[in-house]
Amino acid sequence: MPTTRLRTRPTKSASASLASKATRKALHAVDTNTASYDRTDPFTALNVLRKLIASLPARLGGCQFKLSPEEHRLSMHLLTIVEPFVGASHSRRTLTRQPTELLDAIVFHLDSKSDLLSLALSCKRMHGVIFPRHYHYRTIRAKVSSLSVWNHLVVHRSLARNVRVLEILDERTTEPELLPPDILTTDTDLESSDDELSMHVKQERFLVSALARMTALESFTWSCNHSPICIDCVWPSLLKCQSLNHVDINDNLIFTDIDTVEKTPAKRQTLLPEVRTVALKSTKHVYGSTKTPTLARVSAMLHNCPNLEDLSIGYGQRRGGDFMSPIVDDLFMFGRWPQLRLLSLTQLWCTPHAGPDITATFLSAHVNLQVLHLDMSTTLGAAGAQISLPPDSLPHLRELKSSRDFASAVLQCPCSVEGGRPLEIIKGVKLSGSGWDDKFFRSLAQFGSNVVKRIELAGWSDVEDLRRLIECIPKLVWLDIGTRTNNSNSMAYCSDVIQANTNRNASSLQTSVLEWATLLASLTGLAAFHGVRFFYEVTSTNPAGPITISERSKLRKNEEIASILAWKCPKLRRLDHWEDGSGKVVVLLRDGDQVKYEVRRMKV
Repeated sequence: MPTTRLRTRPTKSASASLASKATRKALHAVDTNTASYDRTDPFTALNVLRKLIASLPARLGGCQFKLSPEEHRLSMHLLTIVEPFVGASHSRRTLTRQPTELLDAIVFHLDSKSDLLSLALSCKRMHGVIFPRHYHYRTIRAKVSSLSVWNHLVVHRSLARNVRVLEILDERTTEPELLPPDILTTDTDLESSDDELSMHVKQERFLVSALARMTALESFTWSCNHSPICIDCVWPSLLKCQSLNHVDINDNLIFTDIDTVEKTPAKRQTLLPEVRTVALKSTKHVYGSTKTPTLARVSAMLHNCPNLEDLSIGYGQRRGGDFMSPIVDDLFMFGRWPQLRLLSLTQLWCTPHAGPDITATFLSAHVNLQVLHLDMSTTLGAAGAQISLPPDSLPHLRELKSSRDFASAVLQCPCSVEGGRPLEIIKGVKLSGSGWDDKFFRSLAQFGSNVVKRIELAGWSDVEDLRRLIECIPKLVWLDIGTRTNNSNSMAYCSDVIQANTNRNASSLQTSVLEWATLLASLTGLAAFHGVRFFYEVTSTNPAGPITISERSKLRKNEEIASILAWKCPKLRRLDHWEDGSGKVVVLLRDGDQVKYEVRRMKV
């Protein structure tokens, strides 16, 4: 029986054939559905187009280098996506040819009105999108009684979300409102009523409804202190604005107790992570104020802002002895903001028995503080000498405004940070001319002689106090001595002498100016000096114009004063103007050996 042999193909050829089929299958794995590709993603379209073209040489027979109808349709669709981004010729798919909804979404991300104006002036199409919907809605300044504004924003939700800055004005203010020009609905169309109580309820309802639609609000200012409408009615709506970063409230009702208000805050804790700046102040009007103010409502509001960087709380001093200042004990005990950089507290006080310890603990916990303004008479005045800050407290402090005793405590606090505490500016210190100033002078000479560059005193009593101050910090650059509280010293206060007798002889004037210049000569780097008005008042500083003989004499004496001050203080440049509160300063100009003075406006 003959035997048969089975012939098998080589294993290598079989594996090669399988690999070729797998490659062809992989090359053809392209989704031909045009709806699967996003028109705003040119990178994916380009990769799919390259993959489709790369599969053509691997096809068999007559199908090589040919596309199927579905693939041809897909390639044309992909080219329309890629062409506007890589095409060499001018594309018709420019920004101005985009749909209005897309342009509106792009402009939504511009916050500055100057940027909006620049983009609106680029073409007519952008102008037609920006001005009706964005430019006049970025900042709105209105009163609570402006019901047409709030109703307009309630009805047009898409316009309300374009508001970035909202300022609520007081009804008695003369400041002009800033409103969109296309508001046509008047107050009479909104169920106006003569009943005062129902009127306030209606105003509150419209305002809260409009505020709830401002989802992109960034800055909120409340200065309404005329009606029963309290910030408590508005604050729950603000908690929904997660983009809010600035809050400024001027209202007496925020310093009242929470239990005395009909509407209590919501129990659920909602955070505003983007809020960086908060300013809470009372107003000069008595309406809404209480004789026993408290910070309970303020603390509850601040607990919603964990990322605060700038905090200012100010309570205006009231006339009469029955009004007290808010106690800050609870705020210091429970308030912690790790990113706090600026803290300003005005007309607040702590209890005498716990005030120093609570204040020291609070300040030591905020290591990032750079600017600290404290006006707290009870704790930092009489009890200020008892405050002892823990070591390394306030390591980054650059500016301090406080009482004399608290400034001494800060200067004496040891700091192990490399380079030491960068305290360059001290404000608010009042020199009494007694032995109580010795501690401040010792601390200043020991710890701040090489660091402090600017001092603004709240007051001084004797010229000897200024002489001791200058000896402690000879590298001072800016000195403001404030107002004088005692005129018993024989050295004449130059401004008083000038205002008292403008016809006195020039020799007495030069003597007084020379004494001051000699006192300031120890400050070799002094560039600005305020608190003394050296110059005569003149109506014209142009000697070439038509002026009287007396005015010309005053100009000549002012030039002599400028020469004396420039001779004794080589770097002195800025001095007080002869008119107090005019917003002007006298600037010394040096041209070789010649010295002239010039009157300029102060830059705020």
